[in-house]
Amino acid sequence: MAIAAGLWGTDGLLRLPLAEELPAATVVFWEHLIVAVVLLPFLPSALRALARCGPREWGAVLLIGGGASALATALFTAAFQTGDPVTPLVLQKFQPLFAMVAAFALLGERLRAGYLVFAMPALVGAWLLSFSDPLDVEVSALRTALLALGAAALWAGGTVLGRFVSASLRPRDVTALRFTIGLPVAAVIVAAQGSPFAVGWDNATGLVLLALVPGLLALSLYYVGMQATPAARATLAELAFPVTAAMISVTVLDADLTVTQWLGLVVVVCSITALGWHERSRPTKVVLDPEPVGAGR
Repeated sequence: MAIAAGLWGTDGLLRLPLAEELPAATVVFWEHLIVAVVLLPFLPSALRALARCGPREWGAVLLIGGGASALATALFTAAFQTGDPVTPLVLQKFQPLFAMVAAFALLGERLRAGYLVFAMPALVGAWLLSFSDPLDVEVSALRTALLALGAAALWAGGTVLGRFVSASLRPRDVTALRFTIGLPVAAVIVAAQGSPFAVGWDNATGLVLLALVPGLLALSLYYVGMQATPAARATLAELAFPVTAAMISVTVLDADLTVTQWLGLVVVVCSITALGWHERSRPTKVVLDPEPVGAGR
């Protein structure tokens, strides 16, 4: 799992050069096309499994592919075009916070007041990280943060919807359907923005590596690791993601963070990690299972 999280940390190294050369929508389209082609042999069985599902599962899969895959990745890529490479990667750690809120709204899970103990420091850390001077809000920095947080929120929604369809579909089926459904949505985004579909051969290697390394390979390793790794240890292993991302951004991508931004990075990582550790290892949770009647399942 640490290897998977470390591979996610290389996302900025591969995405930033592409974001400087190509529109965000074009990068996302090719990501989906490459992975969809690789997963094509698994698509027939995934479609057969989906055909046996009801309209709620169909709707969830469509939202996963269109929102959590295509639109979220487009927002995430756009964040690299407007700001430093560290902020989007670290703000991605907000997914657990958003996932808990989405689980409350969509699955009927309940949040205790203790949730704010972890959420408030994380929000403060995000503010410190997003602005080089936390008392001087810049519009460009705010846009970068909002794009990154929007992507994290959509990915969190996809996680919750994936949990919903997991009773009917295998993870492999969901992954194949996610990228296959996301591909036409990504194409629509390209067309709507007037971006080009064609890319030069000089970007081909970067696109393939981006789709397969922090994309498909990391996701596959993560699922394998989750099957054999205690949850509390998994939380620590996931720290390889922001640490790797920050180190690559500062040493390779020439990102320059202020003291308050480094402080914000540490606060975000520690707050989200503490939340994950608490929920996976402590008997008293801040997120409770849904009531049998109110869950609507």
